Amino acid sequence: MTQPLMPKATAVWLVENTALSFEQIADFCKLHVLEVKAIADGDAAQGIKGLDPITTGQLTREQIDNAEANPEVHLHIADPKVRLPQPKTKRGPRYTPVSRRQDRPNAILWLIRNHAELKDSAIMRLVGTTKTTIEAIRSRSHWNATNLQPMDPVTLGLCSQLDLDLEVQRAAKEKPVPQAQGATLLPAEVTTAREEAREEAAAPKKPAEELNVDAVFAKLKQLGGGAKQEQE
Repeated sequence: MTQPLMPKATAVWLVENTALSFEQIADFCKLHVLEVKAIADGDAAQGIKGLDPITTGQLTREQIDNAEANPEVHLHIADPKVRLPQPKTKRGPRYTPVSRRQDRPNAILWLIRNHAELKDSAIMRLVGTTKTTIEAIRSRSHWNATNLQPMDPVTLGLCSQLDLDLEVQRAAKEKPVPQAQGATLLPAEVTTAREEAREEAAAPKKPAEELNVDAVFAKLKQLGGGAKQEQE
């Protein structure tokens, strides 16, 4: 915390109850010196009740006494005795100006067509819509589905390019990466058939038996002699 709670009320109390200089009070309350002087003159902060910084635990009596004795000393807010956790601000739906709400269906259609990996929650964060509207546009059951034209939400001013890129990167990380399937073992009958075919192809072919011309003529003579005997 860089300044006290209710700085003007604290300045009023310090002006009325201490001998601190205007510069010291202005430095502690983060006000202008002239504003502190106006408070002292009664020209400013009229009707404001002073707030004791000692009661609220922002200053100690020793700090004030030391600063009153030495005008060069700067006052600092005392460390709180109890550390309170910072409240987490829940980010609500994106606000869309009334003049641009009519463009949201076109932006939703553009996101559905160009970034199918985006979940409905991401689209809702980008353009500030509802899940029912997204489902109606996706199923073409929207009341104005026939007139919708896909339009970039960044161009329409519904979201920034940085927000769109972040949502796309987040969706890409959440999408499971398909595992590449390596080579698998073939069945035994396939490998065995391939081996047999390979062996037959590699085996040397036997030369064709040479034709015995004499045996052929002898056979023809025998056939010819037998035919003559049948004619006689």
